[in-house]
Amino acid sequence: MAFQSMTGFGRAAGDDAQDQWVWEIKSVNGRGLDVRYRLPPELQSLELKLREKIAAHLKRGTVQVNLRLTRKQGQTEIRINEPALAQILAMLEELETRSGLAPSTADGVLNIRGVVEQVEPEESEAENNRRVATLLRGFDDALKDLVDSRIAEGEKLRRLIEGQVAELADLTAQAESRAGEAVTLLRQRLQQQLDEMLGPQSNLPEDRLVQEVAMLATKADIREEIDRLRAHVDNARDLLAASGPVGRKLDFLTQEFNREANTLCSKSPDTALTRIGLDLKAQIDQLKEQVQNVE
Repeated sequence: MAFQSMTGFGRAAGDDAQDQWVWEIKSVNGRGLDVRYRLPPELQSLELKLREKIAAHLKRGTVQVNLRLTRKQGQTEIRINEPALAQILAMLEELETRSGLAPSTADGVLNIRGVVEQVEPEESEAENNRRVATLLRGFDDALKDLVDSRIAEGEKLRRLIEGQVAELADLTAQAESRAGEAVTLLRQRLQQQLDEMLGPQSNLPEDRLVQEVAMLATKADIREEIDRLRAHVDNARDLLAASGPVGRKLDFLTQEFNREANTLCSKSPDTALTRIGLDLKAQIDQLKEQVQNVE
């Protein structure tokens, strides 16, 4: 299965001897596969069959299925409901006699609900089966159109996410480079603080200074975070190259990215590394926004 976006639209139209029809299928992002229908009442029994067809091609997304069905002229017969008309005329005659109201007009009477009926021609079972088969073939065309649009949108999404992952890889390399200077920075900062408190002539033993620097460096060590960020970048690239739905895994991966970026910022011994960590968090937020649309 190709890499897909959950956003797409499909349409198919056609006709036969009796009907004109238009299928429209729209999908947006969703946690699972949620299908909603707007079908003529006499065709609502098709919902289960339509869902089976959709589930064979889509795994996630909120899908709206709409069928507009129009009978061709000459297929629908107009009839007068004679018993209803007789009752209404009798009631109107009595009402007009008692109240002195003006007589009712023909168009007014015909507009009363239930007087005029539209009667659909009766279909044999064979005719109904042919009609349903034609509509289902049209649905297949609309569904293919939807899938094609989701794949096309998915390819654009893949390229965008690949660029975002490359940016995360670059920021991780910058963080690693900056972290290599952490021990030197910590030693300088500690010596400066000691000079401010004790004066430049303080005789703190060198080995004690080294111990203090080593302890601070251990607390500020971000090598594990760098290693995990690199692993997450590799995992993201593997998912982007994989076939089938990967949206949930990518979404989980953005949470892992964010966890490491938060830890990196909290351990950062200097503002330059903190800025890199904040850039990582901003890029991860953008990645998470795009991943929400991946099937």
